[in-house]
Amino acid sequence: MKKRSLFNKLVYFINIIFAILLLLGLVLPFIRPSTAPKIAILSLTVPILFISNIIFALYWLTKLKPAFFLSLTCLVISYFILPTFYNFSKKNIKTANEISIMNYNVRLFNVYNWIKDKSIPSKIGKFIQTENPDIVCIQEYHHSGEKNMNYTYKYIKINSNSTKSGQAIYSKYKIVNKGSLDFKNTQNNAIFIDFVKNRDTIRIYNVHLESLGLNIDKENFGEKSSEKLMNRLSREFVKQQQQIELLLQHQKKCTYPILISGDLNNTAYSWTYKHIKNNRKDSFLKAGFGFGKTFEVKKFPLRIDFIFTDPIFTINQHKNYKVKYSDHLPIMARIGL
Repeated sequence: MKKRSLFNKLVYFINIIFAILLLLGLVLPFIRPSTAPKIAILSLTVPILFISNIIFALYWLTKLKPAFFLSLTCLVISYFILPTFYNFSKKNIKTANEISIMNYNVRLFNVYNWIKDKSIPSKIGKFIQTENPDIVCIQEYHHSGEKNMNYTYKYIKINSNSTKSGQAIYSKYKIVNKGSLDFKNTQNNAIFIDFVKNRDTIRIYNVHLESLGLNIDKENFGEKSSEKLMNRLSREFVKQQQQIELLLQHQKKCTYPILISGDLNNTAYSWTYKHIKNNRKDSFLKAGFGFGKTFEVKKFPLRIDFIFTDPIFTINQHKNYKVKYSDHLPIMARIGL
């Protein structure tokens, strides 16, 4: 009995630490990364903290111990404040006036043969053709996939780097304006188009924020020490903040309703997510189901690709796909106008 008691004391001590960290996650979206960059990194672990506290709560429940309420209380508070980790709001309705938007980081159409399949570009093209979205926002675009994209209107912006990569927006609707925000000192960027649907002009941004560079195939995620990893992530979180601030400034000049699609390279528990979402609707939260996985780190599901809409739009459907033609998984939303 004594050994079990000591073991439970140790478990409870660890439980307290994980509960405190989860509660800290509640305030992370309000802390500018430039103010406390290393604390901001904790936002990446919030999904793990959710699961850990669920496990602790179940453990104490089986023991019929009051300690059960520690993690339960933290989980309840988190449920009402943070975006849900697992969503049950599946929705699929059809309205007369709607558009469909697909977001897809295609990883350069596999030009460097990360996936040992030379037909990846054509498979991506066939997949998009089958799903037939009205608008496709592509990150990590490469010209090798161009012949597989069959759209009347397009805007492609190539970065001035050795990979000749960039971003693209393909549209079934006429593009009346387009542009690039040209993020400084990075291969990432945000581009936009204004398109006309019936008599409505709508702007959509295709956003690709600074990559965190987490190499899942290397020990310590590609860094020789955890200190170097923390320092690098801190710099990249601050870069994301600067890119978001530039985007927010650019949006202020737009008089049209706005849609945002992209790879944020961050989770829904970050300052990055909170400020790009603002009062907008997250298509997954409104109509998605499950974890909403768009990326995987060490078999752990992460949602880092998003579609946001201004409040005037309705979310009719959100779909997560499991096609493994890239390191990211595509998403699509049908949006009522």
